[in-house]
Order: sequence, then C-alpha cells, then structure tokens
Amino acid sequence: MPKAEETAVDRRPLHERIAADLRDEIMSGDLAPGDALPSTQRLKDRFDASNATVQKALQLLKDERLVVGRAGAAVTVREHRQETVRPADTGLPAAAGEPYPLLTAAAAKGRRAAIDLLEVAEVTPPAEVAAALRLDADGTAFLRRQLLSYDGEPAELVRAYYPADLARDTALSVPRKIRGGAAALLAGLGHAPARTLDRVSARIPTQEQYGALLLPTDLPVLRTFRVVLDGAERPVEASVLVKAGHLYELEYAFA
Repeated sequence: MPKAEETAVDRRPLHERIAADLRDEIMSGDLAPGDALPSTQRLKDRFDASNATVQKALQLLKDERLVVGRAGAAVTVREHRQETVRPADTGLPAAAGEPYPLLTAAAAKGRRAAIDLLEVAEVTPPAEVAAALRLDADGTAFLRRQLLSYDGEPAELVRAYYPADLARDTALSVPRKIRGGAAALLAGLGHAPARTLDRVSARIPTQEQYGALLLPTDLPVLRTFRVVLDGAERPVEASVLVKAGHLYELEYAFA
C-alpha cells in the first residue's frame, strides 16, 4: 500500500498540465469572469515552459470555451465560464399554460435556452434503464432524445425513457415537443412525479456525446442517471443527462 505522502507522476504533456491548473483557478473563481490571465512571460516563469507550450495551453482553454483572446490582446475569462444547475428548479411540472421550467430558469439568469427534439422511438432500453423502470426481460420503453442549449451553445444531451405501457398513445410517444414538459404530462396521466433519485458520475464522453456537445477534448462529462417515481413509488421515467464537466456543476439543497 502506498504511503499517504506519495503521489503519482503526472505524465500528461506540460501544456495539458498548465491548462489543468489554470482551468481549476477559473472554475474555482480565483480567476473571475472578465479577469485577464497572467501574461505569457509570467506563465513561462511559473511553469518553466516555452512560449509555444504556454500558447498550446491557452489554446486548449479557448477551445473549451473558458477563455477568449485575440492577437495582441490579453486572454480573459469568459463571462459564462461555469453554469450552476439546480435540478430542483426544473424537475417539477409546469403550471398550466407555462413553458417548460428549464426555459423559465434560464430566462431568470438572462440566458436563452432551447430544446431540440432529436428522436422519439420505442426501443429496448439499456440494462440500467430497464432495471430502474422494472421492465420485464422483453420490455420496451419510449425514448425521447433531446439536446438542450444555452445562448446557442449545446449544453446537455438527454436520453429520457418511459415505460411503453404508460407512454404508448400519449404525447410521450409522438415526435413533437410537449408543452410544459414530460413532468406536466405525467401529472395529467395521474402519475405526477413525487420523488426523484439522481446518481451522478464523471465519465469519458461517448462518441455521440462528444459530437453533440461539441467537446474540444476528452475532458470528462458530468453524467446524471435519474429515476422519477410517482406517488405510488412506480418508476415513470429514467433518464441519462450528460453535460460538459468543465462548463457545468450541480447544486443540491438538503433541508
């Protein structure tokens, strides 16, 4: 067993290590939105790096949409560097005539949210989804695959699954957006969401996630596996929600 003071050797290229340290300072707020990053010379001295290596590190951060810069000007932290998402703000049914809660929550922050419905199909779901929905071995579910964006930038890829016997012949099975969201529809069907279980992990993105979220590198994504139960403790939805890990964080409040 290694001793407590022992650490692994960081074998990443130097530009990736520099980007990692600066990324942490940006995400923790030590470098705030609008702040200029240290000059190239200061970064060269700090990390004992060449000019080319520092520029490669800064380019990574630009590609990750954390900083902005142009030739002859300082590189600065983007205004929207990391978004805090509160699942409690968006998990409830919308009031009659009101838009999907995610759109309302985004507008309250001065941001423009959009939801693109990519696919609706009856499928054999992944094993973890089938288990969460308590489906039989040959059970199926309706998949609604969506891409959420903020201010025109992809933010979250969602795969939401609903038991086929519950969703069939309802708006959940139709390739159209649902006014007020699925939670409002489920409530109208007598299965109002009463309890939500989230399991959050960090993973390397799949090819689909990498492409849909326009990820610049193989930085981990933030993956939430969510199960929604109604008042009778029946699972009525199981979803996989994936966000870019360096751009989003989750906030949960416990009473």
